[in-house]
Amino acid sequence: MKIYANGKCLDLSAPQIMGILNFTPDSFSDSGRFFRLDKALFQTEKMLNEGAAIIDIGGESTRPMAEEVSEQEELQRVVPLVEAVRQRFDCWISVDSSKALVMREAAKVGMDLINDIRALQQPNALQAAAELGLPVCIMHMQGQPRTMQANPKYADVVQDVLAFLRNRSAECIAAGVRKENLIWDVGFGFGKTVQHNYQLLQRLTTFCEDGYPLLVGLSRKSMIGAVLDKPVEERLIGSAVGALIAAQNGARILRVHDVAATADALKVWQATINA
Repeated sequence: MKIYANGKCLDLSAPQIMGILNFTPDSFSDSGRFFRLDKALFQTEKMLNEGAAIIDIGGESTRPMAEEVSEQEELQRVVPLVEAVRQRFDCWISVDSSKALVMREAAKVGMDLINDIRALQQPNALQAAAELGLPVCIMHMQGQPRTMQANPKYADVVQDVLAFLRNRSAECIAAGVRKENLIWDVGFGFGKTVQHNYQLLQRLTTFCEDGYPLLVGLSRKSMIGAVLDKPVEERLIGSAVGALIAAQNGARILRVHDVAATADALKVWQATINA
């Protein structure tokens, strides 16, 4: 399983690590620690040295209760950072955005992958993704970030999320997105209770059967905190274990804050497989 963009190939036969770079003043996990270009580039270099293959740049916090950011502000945050990372590093660059113009402008300066929590449902986003021809990750979310955790309900969370991803993929393909460019994300923490999240993790292999690469992001999230009863800054081991379980259940891209710990966990697992 491979994805291609801008003359590059990413081999997904083994799980790849996507390092999170939140270029926002209000991210849930790092409270804006990297909200300066020099600090963001330092963090990028650190994550790449620790084993990340992809850097996921986000200019809008999508934590629960988060306010939406204006298009102009997101452009000002994301585009110069994508350009700076592209000039300095040979890596895959993902942009975490739902806005068509951000996608288009980021693509001009070196974005390789669109990571859209709203699954290309914002105005003109689907058309932009189809025209850009880059890999795109579509995610399931019940509601919107500001309200999604109010009272999530499902008949069967696994089947409901699977039905959404299948339907949305068909719509994307009909609009011109190539099937081989689609990546699925079940959306841990996005309009789901703790139990919903662990049901999805337990049955993650169900989402691999359609042949789309699976991206999983559960790093430091409340589903980890709820089990450990620990604050965000003390969820490293829980997050690494969650990423490892996801990898064992078929995840191909692991979106994480703690790259070194995740890379170590994967190495031990792979040594066991290859023994």
